[in-house]
Amino acid sequence: MTGYDYGSQPIIRSKQRGFGLDKANGKVGGVCAGLARWMGVNPLLVRIGFVAGTLLGFGSFVLVYGLIWLLAD
Repeated sequence: MTGYDYGSQPIIRSKQRGFGLDKANGKVGGVCAGLARWMGVNPLLVRIGFVAGTLLGFGSFVLVYGLIWLLAD
């Protein structure tokens, strides 16, 4: 089963059931890519959500991102 096409190569989803970082497809720490893979959505949507949450939440999403990055995997 393939995921979203990030350009020239399709992303192959792992058979992993739980959440995990996706460092191979991530831009910074793999948190947004991992969340997107887990939810089955495009990582760009998750990244936009994190940026919007950071701007509207006075930076609280940066803390959430950091905690997920430290605790996941």
